[in-house]
Amino acid sequence: MKAFVLDRYAKKGVLRPVDVPAPSLRDDEVLVEVHAAGVNPLDAKIRDGEFKLLLPYKMPLILGHDVAGVVVRVGPRVRQFKPGDEVYARADDFHIGSFAELIAVKESSLAFKPRSLTMEEAASIPLVGLTAWQALVEKAQVSKGQKVFIQAGSGGLGSIAIQLAKHLGATVATTAGAGSAALVQSLGADVVIDYRQQDFENVLRNYDVVLHSQDSKALAKSLRVLKRGGQLVSVSGPPDPAFGETLHASGFLRMVFRLLSAATRRRAQVLGIGYSFLFMRAQGSQLQEITRLVDAGAIRPVIDKVFPFDATNEAIAYVETGRAKGKVVVKVR
Repeated sequence: MKAFVLDRYAKKGVLRPVDVPAPSLRDDEVLVEVHAAGVNPLDAKIRDGEFKLLLPYKMPLILGHDVAGVVVRVGPRVRQFKPGDEVYARADDFHIGSFAELIAVKESSLAFKPRSLTMEEAASIPLVGLTAWQALVEKAQVSKGQKVFIQAGSGGLGSIAIQLAKHLGATVATTAGAGSAALVQSLGADVVIDYRQQDFENVLRNYDVVLHSQDSKALAKSLRVLKRGGQLVSVSGPPDPAFGETLHASGFLRMVFRLLSAATRRRAQVLGIGYSFLFMRAQGSQLQEITRLVDAGAIRPVIDKVFPFDATNEAIAYVETGRAKGKVVVKVR
């Protein structure tokens, strides 16, 4: 099968198109014929070596976390899926590889593709959809009447998180450039802050939840817009001790996480705010809940560009520019 392979960690490196054997199938896995693959900043960061301590992959490595496609074969312990089913998933860490014609995915990480979406639309959802779900539903437990601030509303994560927060009954604020204001308003944003003209810290007050996805300056400001008892969930760090426990990290890494997040956790404690770091995980049952919301019309994907499979490197480079509104997808088949 054709695949795009990373031979070694390299900043702005290039994936190599190669022919490789089809993946072997474990008893609890499903072999999926890849029709489309979502492209995420995480792919570029792994390529660059930014996560090699957390995710020490062996080379050569087929990149790609999001997949939509058709079941080809199932392992003997698989019960939920059968050949011919249209499915999608965020592949598990250490089992990624959707920049290829075939991928083996754990049954527990797979979900039926929303009937209302094309393969390309479906492939745009898993990683950002699960991140939004795990941040807003699982960690923050957002409820009706709360105020939620979602940074970078026109991005891949922001565009889904706004819609999920609105579905949960929240009032939603977000940051976006003037050119993206209409888009985020169409997704349900109640308050849109032009980050080039305004500082969100001067606009927002007494928020219940912040979904933080930007830099450390935005993190410090986010703490100050939350009310006492509020929660800040960060997907961009710093990692906290609880993350080290979830990761079953070494004692050294746990100490590093504790030190990296110490100042933020102390500040949050003084303000009476909860702080947590989220590194999303694959979860088919949660993705199936997202499928229901998509087919009910509560969530719609936002896609900036679809690249042909041969242009996978160009797709990653475009994601790295940070200019995409919504998601970038590679059409494999």
